[in-house]
Amino acid sequence: MNNQTLQTLRSLKLTGMADGLEQQLSQPATHSELGFEERLSLLVDRETSYRNNNEISRLIKAAKLKLQAYPEDIDYRHPRCLNQSQMADLLSSQWIHQHHNVLITGPTGCGKTYLGCVLANQACRHGLSVRYFRTSRLLEALRIAHGDGRFPKLIQQLAKTDLLVLDDWGLEKMTLSQRNDLLEIMEDRHGLKSTLITSQLPITQWHKAIGDATLADAILDRLLHNSHKLKLKGESMRKTLSQTTEGEHST
Repeated sequence: MNNQTLQTLRSLKLTGMADGLEQQLSQPATHSELGFEERLSLLVDRETSYRNNNEISRLIKAAKLKLQAYPEDIDYRHPRCLNQSQMADLLSSQWIHQHHNVLITGPTGCGKTYLGCVLANQACRHGLSVRYFRTSRLLEALRIAHGDGRFPKLIQQLAKTDLLVLDDWGLEKMTLSQRNDLLEIMEDRHGLKSTLITSQLPITQWHKAIGDATLADAILDRLLHNSHKLKLKGESMRKTLSQTTEGEHST
């Protein structure tokens, strides 16, 4: 009877409950004193955890993050003006539920991409959909999509994503087509979804990097409205780590 029940649970795709029942059967001493309702509650909890974990794994895979970065690994000791209280607030992902944006700026190697991926990973843990793009690659993907007819579908997918991460913003001056595409993306997301941007350029230089005054005003108005800003400073963390490693080897 137990084998038949296990097979039925798995055929119904109740894998978590099936695993939980197997555990109860293999550890009779642990569960023998529990009543029916308690044992059923344990099975339901096991199924809920199993589904939640699967959903988080699916979201993280779909996000295609450049780095698998986690909040517990953030280095707050490095002197880069990273506010721990501000990060703690952002790690709650409430800013995404409020449809706010996050703008991370700072010099090369200060951890902008890493922090962006931490916040994106945390969003996945909270059940939110995320897509990561290097800005230049997204703009190229949009150009190709115009040519093969996939542009409307790609724009629609981006519009539905809870958090859009644009890494290395402003490295190259944009073309007219790229500016128009970017405005369409920001227009679809404004007040409805969240965008996270990392850039070596300070925000004061973004207008010039976009290249057209009218379109730049429209794009930045939608980005800067209700935005949280992380302005990082200091030397490259990669350089510091390299010097530390060399020092350890020399001793």
